[in-house]
This record gives sequence, structure tokens and C-alpha cells, in this order.
Amino acid sequence: MKPRNTGRAKPQSCCFGLLAVIFLISLSYLTMSKTSMLRFSVVNFQLPPITNGNTSAMASDVHPVAEDSSIRSQGLETEEAELGRSLACELKDGQCEADHGKMVVKNSSTIVDQDPTRAMTSSEELVFNEEEKRDGVKPGRKPICDLSNTKSDICEADGDVRIIGKDTRMIYVANSEFSNRETGESWTIKPYARKWDKGSGAKVREVTMKLVKSHGEDKHCDVNHTVPALVFAIGGWTGNFFHDFADVLVPLFETSYHFEGEVQFLIANIKPLWIKKYHKYFEKLSRYEIIDYDNDDRVHCFKQVTLGLRCDQGDFTINPSKDPYGYTMADFTKFTRSAYSLKRDHPVRPGEQAGKKPRILIVTRKATRKFMNVKEIVRMTKKVGFNAVVTEADANITRFSQVVNSCDVMMGVHGSGLTNIVFLPTHSVVIQVVPWGNLDWIAGNYFRDPSSQMKLHYLEYSINEEETTLSELYPRDHAVFKDPMSLHHQGWDTFSRIFLVEQNVKLDVRKFRPVLEHALQLLHEQQYR
Repeated sequence: MKPRNTGRAKPQSCCFGLLAVIFLISLSYLTMSKTSMLRFSVVNFQLPPITNGNTSAMASDVHPVAEDSSIRSQGLETEEAELGRSLACELKDGQCEADHGKMVVKNSSTIVDQDPTRAMTSSEELVFNEEEKRDGVKPGRKPICDLSNTKSDICEADGDVRIIGKDTRMIYVANSEFSNRETGESWTIKPYARKWDKGSGAKVREVTMKLVKSHGEDKHCDVNHTVPALVFAIGGWTGNFFHDFADVLVPLFETSYHFEGEVQFLIANIKPLWIKKYHKYFEKLSRYEIIDYDNDDRVHCFKQVTLGLRCDQGDFTINPSKDPYGYTMADFTKFTRSAYSLKRDHPVRPGEQAGKKPRILIVTRKATRKFMNVKEIVRMTKKVGFNAVVTEADANITRFSQVVNSCDVMMGVHGSGLTNIVFLPTHSVVIQVVPWGNLDWIAGNYFRDPSSQMKLHYLEYSINEEETTLSELYPRDHAVFKDPMSLHHQGWDTFSRIFLVEQNVKLDVRKFRPVLEHALQLLHEQQYR
């Protein structure tokens, strides 16, 4: 008998074994690929770095509305990005005047190069529930338009974006990844951050965003852009200093600051003098000349578009827990000081520099809610230990911002002039004098809450019946004094006429003195250094 050869296998056995191993590996790979494909998002992109060092992750602040399928429409996932490639034409002022052909993107920091095949890491995997499956909602996709905010609607999309202004006012977004269900869906919004207010909305034009599979010949590109587009309006109540900030400038900062200047503004309801007044904000937020959306009939082509402005549901505030980049009102005021080249970031500490007293700015008013005894107020501030500056708010913001920033305390009767607190150094003191008439809610919403978000010390002084000139117009048994809230309930016209227009203030300086002393003490206790 021949000895058994244990060192070699038969060729046939080796072949069969190898085939079996290959089959098992292939089966495992196909199974894993099929499963994981359900968990990959369609498009991912990475945001540019934030210059203020805030690296908090994007918050999930978009809430689909389930009642209507058009509002439930799912858009492109926007959490990570690939870099762009190259532009097949010559750049000029951030634009590319090109033939009506295909544009390839060059600006890698602002334009998305879609890569639907890129696998996600385990930390990026998106989970969807059974209810979403039944509703046909794509996993990990958010609505292109978020209509859940009571103050502002905002739409965001990536793809082949074509924007037409003038009489058309349409934004077409084409993307091969759109399903048949998505194609044809549209959203029409007024891109101004005060949608609940019918009065302001009447002054703002509507703009429609529509999803399409592809573009027709009638929408060929006249101008190709290498940066994202931001479309918004400045109609509404702009012209009122408070609403300039609460409805436009703060939301604009919140929506566009992360682009680091690489964004193209297309503005509806444009007001040239208004733009000129706030030109430092616009020049700081965008490096490109503003496009007058209502009067430009060219087809502008982009790879990314935002329609509307992101904002907090309150007035003159930012909610960092809901802001995608964690911005705060303190970030906005820091940005403001930079835009206007304001030198002081902190107030003086009394006694820190020999012979230098802290400065208090007393903001006066021409017509309504005036201080009737300014000289008495000035004398009292000097007794307490301040140098007083008395002035009305100046329409020249560049000049007046310097005045405000030079002061450590700012005081005034409730009104839009107090909006100038955005120019104060951080940790300064704000004193709001609240007129008669149960105005706590309006005082708190407009200035008390924003002040704390700006890292300012806030003090409040509510006048009594003896300090209002309404006592000269109405008897003491009138509802003005006995039941002010009953007049609130009669509507804005009655409320504003009596408590905001007819009323002036004669401050009891002896009663007011402790407020000034408290302000001085807060400056003594500064912990900012």
C-alpha cells in the first residue's frame, strides 16, 4: 500500500473549495450593500469653517408639516460636502458670463459637487421610522422648505438652480435625484421675516420655488455664478429702526454669516437708500454686488440657493439651540462692532483710570415719549458719578455708532432708539424707562430679552401715574389709570395712540437715583478681564 499523501490536496477539491469561498463572500457583500444603501443620504456637503470659532454641529431645526403633501416634500440632505472642480470660463466679479452650456464649478468653498455614491461613516448614518416608510418619505431627507416658523419661511436647495426675477419671480431647481413624486412640487413664500404680520406682508412680493427634472430651452443661463444665492426681501416695516434690525439685519446675519462673504444676494422690494444706510452690513456679509431681483430679467444660474431668512420666532433675538451654527446675539453685536470699526469691546471700570468717569448716554426723542426734564436727569447722573452725553438717535449710523460705543451706560424711554444697544461694548448697562400703561410685555420682548442675549446688563424703570403726562389729558378715574389692559384689548390703534403717542415722561429723579447707582455698581463688578 502506498503511503497517504497528506501534504497536497487534489486539484478538483481545491477548485470546488475556492468557488465556494468566492460565492459566500459575494453573497455577504451584496447583502450588506443592499442593506446599507437604505441608510445613505442622496447628497452630502460640508459647510465652510465659521470664523468666530463656533464648531457646533448643525441642529435639526426643520420640522415637516404633515397636513399637506406639498409641505412634506423632501429635499436634499445638507450635512457634509465634497469640493468643487473647475470653471470652464473666465471669472469676473464672482460671476461667469458664459455661453448657454454646462458650467463646471470652481469655487470649492461655496459650491457643492454632488457625490451620491460617497458612503457615510457610522456617525453619519440616518435612521427613519416605520411611519416615514409608510408615508413614502425618503430616509434622512429634510423638507426643501421649512414653513414651521411662525415668523419666517425658508427654503434651501442644491442642484441646477435657475433664478428668474422681474415679473416672473421663480426659482427652478433641477436635480436628477428628485423622484417623480417630488418633481413639479412648489412652494410660494414671502421672503421677509415677519410672516405673521399681515400689515408688513402686504408690502412684500411672493417668490415661488419649483422642483423640476430638467430645464427647458426658455430657461438657459444668462449668468453663471460660482457662489450660492440668497434671495430675500427688505419690504415690510423696514424704515423703522427696530424693524430694520429685527426683521432683516439680524436674520440676514444668522442666514449668511457662515458663507464668509462668498454668497450672492438677490433682493426683492429693494430700497436703494436703505441699502446705502446699512451698506457696511451688506459689504461685510457678501463680496458681490447686490442684484435687484425685481428689475433683473436675466436667468441667473447657481448650484445652491436659499430663499428667505432664518430667524428666531422672537423679535431681535437669536436662539443658539436652534441656529444651525450656534450663533448668538453676542456674535451679532461683535460682528456689528467689526463692521463699523468700533474700538471698545468692554466698558470702563470706575476708578480704574484716574480722573476718568464712566459715560452715560441719555437718548432723547423729538415727538413722543419725550423726557420732559432732561436737565434734572443730567444733574442726577453727575451726582451719582457719571459723565452725561445727551443726544437723539442719528440717522447717520456710522457717526452715531461711534457715540454709542464710547459710552458705558445707555438709557432711554421705550422706543426704536434703544435698538442702538447693538453698538455698546459687551457688559455695558442698558436702562429702559417703561412708560405708563402695563407695557411690561412690549418692554421685555423688544429690549429686555435681547439685552441679556447680547451680554449686556439690563435695568428697567417703570414710571408711575405721577410721572406720565397722560395725567394732564385724562382724569384719574379713566381706564387709562384704572384699567389700562382694557385699552390694550381695543386693538393696536387705541393702545398705540394713548400709551405710545400721547404720552411723555417726567422722571422723578429721586426715585430714579437707585437705578443709576445700581448701574454704577454693575460697572464696578465687571468680571470681563
